Amino acid sequence: MRIVVHGQQAFGKAVLEALLKRGESVIAVYVAPEKPGAKPDPLKEAALAANLPVYQPDSYRKPEVWEQFRSLKPDLQVMAFVTLFVPEQFLNIPTHGSIQYHPSLLPAYRGPSAINWPIIKGEKETGLSIFWPDNGLDTGDVLLQKTTPISDTDTVGSVYFDRLFPMGVDAMLEAVDLVRAGKAPRIKQDESKATYEGRCGPDNAKIDWGKPWIQIDRLIRGCNPSPGAWTVFDGKPLKIFEARPLPAKDPKGIGGRMGEVVAVDGDSFTVVCADGRIRVTRVQAEGGKKIDASEFIATARLAAGTRLG
Repeated sequence: MRIVVHGQQAFGKAVLEALLKRGESVIAVYVAPEKPGAKPDPLKEAALAANLPVYQPDSYRKPEVWEQFRSLKPDLQVMAFVTLFVPEQFLNIPTHGSIQYHPSLLPAYRGPSAINWPIIKGEKETGLSIFWPDNGLDTGDVLLQKTTPISDTDTVGSVYFDRLFPMGVDAMLEAVDLVRAGKAPRIKQDESKATYEGRCGPDNAKIDWGKPWIQIDRLIRGCNPSPGAWTVFDGKPLKIFEARPLPAKDPKGIGGRMGEVVAVDGDSFTVVCADGRIRVTRVQAEGGKKIDASEFIATARLAAGTRLG
């Protein structure tokens, strides 16, 4: 099959390299255009290194872009981390259509932050879907899915980089094989089970110390590494990336006010929440780098009695 890879960043690069490694006939690569002054996208660099033609249209709604794609005579478009909207006029050009990766078990968690929200909302399982995209937002028929558990210590980073990333590359190869064999299913998504969550951004990531420890813990893990759960220290945002919850046996005896730093140790500081405490071990001050809490305590002169938020 004549395959076109469409995507960006490390995942797109990994999918391209996996296809090339096993001898697939990749004929071209489509990559999101870089912003002014930005470094070349990793997928673009990998494509150029493999002497593949690279296309970077700023929109896929233009007939001339469709004609360019059609001239390649593609059999299948493999979409690995695509952020620009791609209409059906483009998707349906290849002989066998287009398949796309999404890091959730569709129809659950459609949208751009599909890894963050399952952790924040306390799901015990997530996964990935390879689906046939259409004009909707993650609404196309499902080709295959893979699942993975979410532990009480998982972060966005561990779920994605340790599992959904490598699983996704393998799933893409499996999906290509199914398409080639004429055995790729098209399973309708159950709209009654569909959920959509918007982008998880700074507005969603602010810590409310009046919430239970379990919600704060999930928020911190579900925003690590991005966008970073945050609170306010000395009038400025302070992101918290690593912390351990300390549930109180008796919430009435936790001591201190909500958001108050009640203990400062050599490598951590402890903050009061509604039904326990949160022991913080890694942070990032505004304009700074991620550092261990011990370094922050020393440089910021954090002391017990300080109130965050």
